Formats: sequence, C-alpha cells, structure tokens
Amino acid sequence: MDKPGRSPETMTFLEHLDELRRRIIISLIALLVAFAICFTFAQQIFDFLMGPLRSALPPGGELIATAVPEIFLLYLKMAFFAGIFLASPVILTQMWLFVAPGLYEREKKYAVPFIAFGTGFFLMGAAFAHYVVFPYASRFLTSYGGESIGVLLSVSQVFSFYSKFILGMGLVFEIPTLVFVLARIGLVTPRFLWSKAKYAVLLIFVIAAIMTPTPDVVTQSLLALPMIGLYLLSIGVAWVCGRDRDTPPSSRD
Repeated sequence: MDKPGRSPETMTFLEHLDELRRRIIISLIALLVAFAICFTFAQQIFDFLMGPLRSALPPGGELIATAVPEIFLLYLKMAFFAGIFLASPVILTQMWLFVAPGLYEREKKYAVPFIAFGTGFFLMGAAFAHYVVFPYASRFLTSYGGESIGVLLSVSQVFSFYSKFILGMGLVFEIPTLVFVLARIGLVTPRFLWSKAKYAVLLIFVIAAIMTPTPDVVTQSLLALPMIGLYLLSIGVAWVCGRDRDTPPSSRD
C-alpha cells in the first residue's frame, strides 16, 4: 500500500512551525542572493522593465526623478522585484517540500512538474502584463492630454504601480498550479470546478476590474479572458491530476 512519508497528522504543532520556519528561512536566503545578483545589473533591469512604457509615451514624454536618493532607492526596489522572479524556483521548491510529508510516495513524483509549471506560469503572467497590458494601459492613460499637456512621470511612482501590477498578474497565472495541488490532496475535483464556472467568470471580471489601471472594457477584457482560459485549463488539470483518478478510497486508509 502506498503510504505517505510522514503524515501531517503525526507531526506536532511545534514541528509544523519549525518546518515552516525552515522553509521560510531558505526562501529568504535565496531571495537575498537573487537580490544581490540583480542589484549588480540594476541599470540593465531598469532599461528592460521600463522599455515598454517608454515606447508607449507620447512624443516628449519622459521619466524623471524628483528627489536626490530616488534613483538609488529605485534600483534597490527593482533588484528586489527582479530577485523575486529569479528566486521563484527555490521558493516554489520550499513550498513543495513543506507539503510533501503529507503526500503519498507516488504523488511526490509531481515535485518537478509543480516547480516547473509554477515558475513557468508565474513568468508567463508577468510577461503578459509587461508586454501586452501595461504598454496598452500606459498609452491609453497618457493619450488624454493630447499635445496641450506634457507628460513627465515620476519613475518611482511608475515603478510602484508597475511592480504591483506585474506581481498581481504573475500570481493570477498561478491558478492552474494551485488547482494542481488542491486536486492532488483531494480538496477540489473537475466536477466541482465546472459546476462553479459561472461564479468563477463573474469573480474573474470583478478581479479584472479591480486590477485594471484604466476604466475601458478592452483592458479589462485583456485581463479577464486569459484568466477565464486559465480557469478552464485548471479544470483539465484537476481532471488529469486529481487524486480520485488513481487513488481508490481503500488505499487512503
């Protein structure tokens, strides 16, 4: 019979906390190392991140700094932001290792797919926001002034908005990865997800409206349609990877 390594039920509350602390510490170390690496390439990272915005600015539009330490602090923030993406495989690995003791032996083979797809979807969400949504929203918002109003944007304010938006989209694209984990531990099924599809679509458009930096329907749809696609993909993930497909009830005892 396929047994878990060490079931969470056999671990004490303090052991759970100690395991969680260990995984958080390793993730933070990985994030600090990634931050140090990214800080050495801060100028290149700035050029890459702000590239789509610069191309969307109207003629004469510029990014400016309005305080003496603003550029240095901006580079620190950018290095930390880029470090999150660089360290994401390690962070996802630690997340998997935290839940692994409660998994059956054959379920542990999904560690590599979880880390690979989790990292991939996170990067896909960020890339979609970076290359598609953010430039469109920037072009839309800066077009209102026409030729009568010059556009001078504080680079710190722009990056603050940009980073929250990119991270938000990256997390949204993790829906299939989250469903994968929930399906493996038996908390969701494809039948359940399909039955709640209409509510999910409504919730998706609400989330898109909150995240969208502009009030137009086109930008909201640019966010909502991929999220609906991800939800449908998640139903397929739950159907393929759900525990009830390969684990008879008798083997869970």
